[in-house]
Amino acid sequence: MQNSSRQKESVLAPQPAREDNRLIETIRRDWALEMDGVQMYAALAEREKIPERRTIFRQLSELEQKHAEQWAQRLRELGEPTPTTHSGKAHATPVADTPGGMQQIILAIEQEERRDVANYLHQMRETHDEETRAILRGVILDEFAHAHTLNRLYAQSNPRSALDYLQRRLRQGTGSWIGDAVYGVNDGLGAIFGIVSGVSGATLGNSKFVLLAGLAGMIASALSMGSGAYLAAKSEREIYEAELQRERDSLQEHPQEAREEMAVFYQLKGVPEDDAAKIADYLAANPDQFLKTMAAEKLNLTEDALSNPITSAITGSLSTAVGAFIPVVPFFFMSGYPAVIAAAAVSLVAHFAVGAAKSLVTVRSWWASGLEMTVVGAVEGVVTYLIGMGLGRVGG
Repeated sequence: MQNSSRQKESVLAPQPAREDNRLIETIRRDWALEMDGVQMYAALAEREKIPERRTIFRQLSELEQKHAEQWAQRLRELGEPTPTTHSGKAHATPVADTPGGMQQIILAIEQEERRDVANYLHQMRETHDEETRAILRGVILDEFAHAHTLNRLYAQSNPRSALDYLQRRLRQGTGSWIGDAVYGVNDGLGAIFGIVSGVSGATLGNSKFVLLAGLAGMIASALSMGSGAYLAAKSEREIYEAELQRERDSLQEHPQEAREEMAVFYQLKGVPEDDAAKIADYLAANPDQFLKTMAAEKLNLTEDALSNPITSAITGSLSTAVGAFIPVVPFFFMSGYPAVIAAAAVSLVAHFAVGAAKSLVTVRSWWASGLEMTVVGAVEGVVTYLIGMGLGRVGG
């Protein structure tokens, strides 16, 4: 019996050591991951030409450095030296040198940040070391903020994306039609301004042909936008319902893990751990409310904020028609070059207004965003006008 007891002790004794070793290895990987982020954002700051975005990338690099120092300090507390080299996420640092536009780079990094958040959330569920969990909570909050900042930067670098984001923001605030209206006005304005410019160049501003092409394009754009808005709203609702079903299955199969995940979301909002656990248990007692809350945390969307497909279709169609009608108006009363000049003037003013609205979701000032959209519209008008002139001569 004595030998048997000693054998059991020898088997059980290494367990704490193995736990510590796993914790140390995990923290080393976390340190390497954050150091890779430091280099990635620093490289982006060097590459970036816009001062506002360069400053943001530098700030993100400094935050990643702070996280790395926290992990290094935790290693020292555990009696381990600070690493001197790292491999980190081998796929992350090259992102900063990826060929292509800043839009693709920012979008790729945002996805990386969200994967990091998922990884850290998993660690919080698996780690029992309270000091490490405290660091994880702070890091997760910062990483969520990083992803949000990158989402806004992506919107800033892509005018269409900015309007998509604005549309989502307005939908979540009103649960109805404003986002579809903003998006529709922009789409109709851009599409028909190009048509009007091109036909004007081909026909020297013949009001009959410009009106015919403009009104036909307006109808087609309005119908296209309406059907697109209908399908988008319907898909959004289907995604929400699918997420509810996934969470329902998860709650039934792994109720404890689902409650722990809910508690983590509340901890990220600043709720103390014990209180967060009580809230999660309270919600779990009402499965329907639990599911809706979990879906809202994951999708940042509630059932009340979902658009009605029919309302979205009508709003999208009418707003697109309004935006499309703006470049056409002068040709009801004028013809020739005066009509072309008047159409260009009112269209560019409308472009500036839409661009200024974009500043609601970007870090740039309203006048800079408005000016950018105006320049885009002007280039579009000039190019399509010249193409129209060339086609008119070929046809003549």
